[in-house]
Amino acid sequence: MDNAPKWFVPVAVVALLWNLVGCLAYLSDVMLTPDDIAKVTEAQQAMHAARPAWSVGATAVAVWFGAAGSLALILKKRWAVPVLALSLVGVIVQDISIFLMSGTAQVETVAVVMQGVVLLISIALVLLARRAAAQGWIA
Repeated sequence: MDNAPKWFVPVAVVALLWNLVGCLAYLSDVMLTPDDIAKVTEAQQAMHAARPAWSVGATAVAVWFGAAGSLALILKKRWAVPVLALSLVGVIVQDISIFLMSGTAQVETVAVVMQGVVLLISIALVLLARRAAAQGWIA
């Protein structure tokens, strides 16, 4: 485990911070009041109303497992691999909901870009964890 490159832990710390921001965004979202929802654009209201409960659950899996998996990378634990893989599954399920099942709700460009970034980072974290396990950086 001591053979991990010097950049490994700093990257894992950044990954944890990224996922903690996602956790905060998730908590902010599920704690929205009807008054809060009334203050956003009609398109955002439509997207919020169109999403099924399983999509919200997928978001929870994505962010909380992402944070746990990133912490596992920092701690150099092999269980980072399956935990980050579950986070990626959560992201994919969330994306399916956002892009394929949003019905008549128009998905805003910023949401598309952000979800693309989230998906790429999730894939990168799974690949990093797999490489770390294969190289013996985590045990």
